[in-house]
Amino acid sequence: MFFGISIGLGIFAGNLVSYLASSVRPSGWRITQAMTSFPAFTITLAGFALADTPTFLIRTNKHEQALQVLRKLRGHNDVMAEFEDLLKATQIAEQVEAQNSYRALFRKRNAPQFMMAILFPLFQQFSGNDAIVFYGPFLFRAAGLGERASLFSTLFTGISVLAGSVISIFSIDKAGRKTLLLLSTLIMLFCMVAAGTIFAVGIKGAVTRLSGAASGFELATVCLYLASFSASWGPLAWIIPSEILSQNIRSAGQSVTVFTNMLFKFVIAQTFLSMLCSFKFATFFFFAGWLFLMAIFALLFVPETKAIPIDEMVDRVWGTHWFWRYFVTAPQKAGGPRLASVEMKPSFEPPIAAPITVHPGDL
Repeated sequence: MFFGISIGLGIFAGNLVSYLASSVRPSGWRITQAMTSFPAFTITLAGFALADTPTFLIRTNKHEQALQVLRKLRGHNDVMAEFEDLLKATQIAEQVEAQNSYRALFRKRNAPQFMMAILFPLFQQFSGNDAIVFYGPFLFRAAGLGERASLFSTLFTGISVLAGSVISIFSIDKAGRKTLLLLSTLIMLFCMVAAGTIFAVGIKGAVTRLSGAASGFELATVCLYLASFSASWGPLAWIIPSEILSQNIRSAGQSVTVFTNMLFKFVIAQTFLSMLCSFKFATFFFFAGWLFLMAIFALLFVPETKAIPIDEMVDRVWGTHWFWRYFVTAPQKAGGPRLASVEMKPSFEPPIAAPITVHPGDL
């Protein structure tokens, strides 16, 4: 969730720089472009001081160095339990990599995880958030605000993104993922319909700009929309896929999530201005239609994953879901019920080394 906080801070900082640089004419835009090199330069310098991760050191058989790095990261020496967990996780990961995780991703049993890995980033982009973040000043100019006022308005949108990210941190493990998604999607749907209605009613005929009251209400709906997105689909489109992907398809599933997200981010960035010029206020209703689909998706197809370990996800989440259970539950063969595979673990060591045979009738 702190990933979302960092994005919110970055958006606010970028909007602040753009607003301050707009007063420097005619080279203000050069300042904003030059300032983008500062975080990149900072990350480059920090890379030289960044230690290798404990997982990487374990995989390269540098266990002592891994322990030292882990102690340094945690600030104390009591890290043996976590170190042993990392050892086990690394062994599992190496076994998984020996298999074809992409081929396993397309198996029927993994259909729920595969669909979540695609639909969450797709819906995240078609919610319209990036369109507003990318072209906020242009949107406010279309509402009738001046150049400086439009850039100043983006400061409020940046604060809204940051506020939504903070809210999500304190509510995600209390309200739950599904509740947060449903509530925020309904708020976003209302805001998108309201913004489209404002443009449809306020700008028509010879009127080319909104009134002061309408512009203020439009800014308020955009800020409420961005805060709701940052509290739900913004972080959860990354969190939920990471929670539900099992070990054998985790790397493949995460790569599908990232690819889908960046692909449709590119599509939205390249088409939004053309849509706004061609469809005008109907652009907001276009995104509202997607939000309606997202609300149905969250209500009917998204399970609650709060406090459920990954290794129990199939049985407790997919196996009990009204729709997804048909993909993960193996059909019973004709001729009677299936006999479950039972592992017999005696509480004592047998006195002889002969194997113990357990017949189905004994079970």
